[in-house]
Amino acid sequence: MKISLAQINYHIGNFERNISKIIDGIKKGEMDGSDIVVFSELAVSGYPPRDFLEFSDFVNQCQDAVNTIAKKCTKVAAIVGLPTYNNNAKGKPLYNSAVFLYNGKILSITNKTLLPNYDIFDEYRYFEPNNVFKVINHKGKKIALTICEDLWNVQDNPLYSVNPMDELIDQNPDFMINIAASPYNYHQTKIRKEVLRKNAQKYDLPLFYVNHVGAQTELLFDGGSLVINSMGETIDELLYFEEDFRTFDLKDVLSHKNVEYTENERIEIADIHDALVMGIRNYFHKLGFTKAILGLSGGIDSALTAALAAEALGSGNVYNVLLPSKYSSDHSISDSIKLCENLNMPYDIIKIEDAVSAFESTLDPFFRGLPSDIAEENIQARSRGVILMALSNKFGYILLNTSNKSEAAVGYGTLYGDMNGGLSVIGDVYKTQAYELSRYINRDKEIIPENIITKAPSAELRPDQKDSDSLPDYDILDEILYQYIENRKGPKEIVKMGFGKPLVDRILKLVNTNEYKRYQTPPMLRISTKAFGMGRRMPIVAKYLG
Repeated sequence: MKISLAQINYHIGNFERNISKIIDGIKKGEMDGSDIVVFSELAVSGYPPRDFLEFSDFVNQCQDAVNTIAKKCTKVAAIVGLPTYNNNAKGKPLYNSAVFLYNGKILSITNKTLLPNYDIFDEYRYFEPNNVFKVINHKGKKIALTICEDLWNVQDNPLYSVNPMDELIDQNPDFMINIAASPYNYHQTKIRKEVLRKNAQKYDLPLFYVNHVGAQTELLFDGGSLVINSMGETIDELLYFEEDFRTFDLKDVLSHKNVEYTENERIEIADIHDALVMGIRNYFHKLGFTKAILGLSGGIDSALTAALAAEALGSGNVYNVLLPSKYSSDHSISDSIKLCENLNMPYDIIKIEDAVSAFESTLDPFFRGLPSDIAEENIQARSRGVILMALSNKFGYILLNTSNKSEAAVGYGTLYGDMNGGLSVIGDVYKTQAYELSRYINRDKEIIPENIITKAPSAELRPDQKDSDSLPDYDILDEILYQYIENRKGPKEIVKMGFGKPLVDRILKLVNTNEYKRYQTPPMLRISTKAFGMGRRMPIVAKYLG
């Protein structure tokens, strides 16, 4: 028996495109002499469809799509994920299902048992868990088919009271297939492979695993579909951050034949880079946009964002606007111009002094003679925001937000100013990671000017301003933030790690009291285990550590 894995970049709700890609995969399987072509979780709809699932029209179109696909399965079988109706009198209205297609029709339906309801996942909002377990018989082989989370209950801290494979193993399956939508974060690849390896060893069965690839707004799917033999050895692994298709002979996998596969250790910073580039490219292309605009300040964050966007969209499609004020340093302008020249990106220089003066003169009678403070500083940032949004509107560009995670965490940014944008490219990238990414981009030659990387960061909204005036060094700040945000450690635990109590209390208070700002930010491409956005749900009006 031959089994093909189809790792595809789906588009949520784009049924015509998704159907076409799935049918193309079936045709490839036929050409390879495959018996089964395997597609990923909720392939027909794209993942996650979220509240589209509340529309019966959407679910009906999924059903119509799979009926169309089934008609193409005459020479080869296919496993395809989609939402299906729960026709029982009780329970949630839908199942997260996988259909087995052959002889032009749906032969069986397998429903997902374990429905994740944490971080970015909220599947129990829509789906009813499965309670019927049955292997699939095809051409003399028994297949244990599961869906994503169904294999994840083998870790040291199990979240569920049931294991689908514990139910299926009594039916003596010959191998496992798992279809998944497992989003990327920079720890996930290693964890995912270990979970899959444990399953293969525990049940003494080979495993064929298919994951999504591509970006769905802020969620980034890295692919990395793979085949593991019953000893837990990786037989082969599909590409990361790209579509891929490969066919495997079951007898080779069953005989533990390793197809000259050498497992390479993933390089974390390279994966983060590739994930962000894919995220930008997919966000634009799936929305039907081609050109980006951003404010280039001469700092590392906007330089990094520009470089990533140029790789994703093409240098000519990234319009950089330099917006100097009277506080901008000469090198901020010259460094920005050098970056644009290095990447052959278009740019313009628009001085903001006239706009700032107009706002200040308009407001002067109403500021009642109070001394200059953050209000005047923010007028500069908001003047830049007005200019960038005007250009965005006029020419149909998407404005890229350039704030990093460290700044977003502590509120070091101006609402309706430098926090504007249609997409936050590095909003889940800590400042220390921004430096590491910039070095990675410069690994072969200087793209981001060295002076941008080495100079002290500054918002340049007042004379001689430095980030260090308001914040601790970023290596200290980022570690405190990481322990609080990603590891959910409280202030006492963080102090025990060696950080001063006054500093910890101040930083954590800043994180919590600036939730209202993050609530209004554009979607952030997710690369961490706990990103701001859909996976971190905090109250705005709260007192905890505030």
